[in-house]
Amino acid sequence: MTLENFFVAVAFVMAIFLPAIGSALGTSAAGMAALGAWKRCYMNNKAAPFVLAAFAGAPLSQTIYGMILMNAVHRAPALVSVADRLLVGLLGGLAIGLSAWLQGRAGVLASDALSETGKGFGNYLMVIGIIETVALFVMVFLLGTLR
Repeated sequence: MTLENFFVAVAFVMAIFLPAIGSALGTSAAGMAALGAWKRCYMNNKAAPFVLAAFAGAPLSQTIYGMILMNAVHRAPALVSVADRLLVGLLGGLAIGLSAWLQGRAGVLASDALSETGKGFGNYLMVIGIIETVALFVMVFLLGTLR
């Protein structure tokens, strides 16, 4: 394997690896918060809102964005330099992964607030969607650089 191929492979792997790590961190944080919120509801004989699962699962989509970015890095035309592919894979993957992790952290607070009040699902989901938009913007804008 040439050094050039090695760096393309690193870019390829990091474009999916970093978002997947962020998704794992985000879903685990939001999922644990949902479990705690459901427990608190059960202990207080309150209805446990199933919609908390939406907060727990929201960070999963960033892994899909990472996969799309990974495929774009792999299929980039020969005109795109190895350095550009490496930057897109590493920095794009990092930005998407951070979005997933922080989205999960917002899901923690959303789970707590919704289970306590029973109100505000749309508002909480809107904040989670705004954080999701960061990952979408990163993916779309970087896809444009690989043409």
